[in-house]
Amino acid sequence: MAEAIGWIGAVLVIAAVGLSIAGAVGVLRFPDVYTRIHAASITDTGAASLMTLGLLLMAGFSPAAIKLCIVWVFIMLTSPAAAHALAGAAFGSGHRPVLADPRQPSEDEA
Repeated sequence: MAEAIGWIGAVLVIAAVGLSIAGAVGVLRFPDVYTRIHAASITDTGAASLMTLGLLLMAGFSPAAIKLCIVWVFIMLTSPAAAHALAGAAFGSGHRPVLADPRQPSEDEA
C-alpha cells in the first residue's frame, strides 16, 4: 500500500511539473500583462497544490508534512494577493488590456 501511495504522489508531482510548464508557455505566449498574470497565478496555485499534495503523500505523517502544509497555506494566501496587486499596479500605470486584434472584424461587423 505504501508503494502505491508513493506512486500516486509521484504522479501528482509530475502533473505539477506539467502544469508549471503550461503556465510558463502561457506567460510567454499571451498578449498582455493581465492574461500573463492570470496564467502565472493559476499555474502557481494549481501547481503548488499538486506538488504539495504529492509530496505530502510521499512524506507520510512526519514533521516534513507539517512544514509542507504551512508552505501550502502561505502560497495560497500570498499568490492571489500578489497577482491582484500586480494587476492593480499595471492598470494604475496605464496598461490597458488587449481585447481583440484590430485587424480582424468583430462578430458585429462580419
